[in-house]
Amino acid sequence: MIDTEEIWELRLYVAGKTIKSVAALTNLKRYCEEHLKDKYIIEVIDLLVQPQLAEGDQILAIPTLVKKVPEPIRKIIGDLSNEEKVLVGLNIRPATIAK
Repeated sequence: MIDTEEIWELRLYVAGKTIKSVAALTNLKRYCEEHLKDKYIIEVIDLLVQPQLAEGDQILAIPTLVKKVPEPIRKIIGDLSNEEKVLVGLNIRPATIAK
């Protein structure tokens, strides 16, 4: 499923160093190291510092992860603690069908 040549561009919107923001970044880094080793870029945007950047990606809640590349663009809101949900949401892993 993962193109071996493609670099994944991920943008994490946070508002300061809140518990949820720190957890989201920690979880995201762990998932990327496990599943996208050396094939990802994480850009962290603190909306307390750059609030004007929220409009471009239509950020309504934080933390929010935006997968810019590869397309399609995907958004995941929250602290990213549910690994399965994040991997499926980013299209890294196909959804498993519950039996």
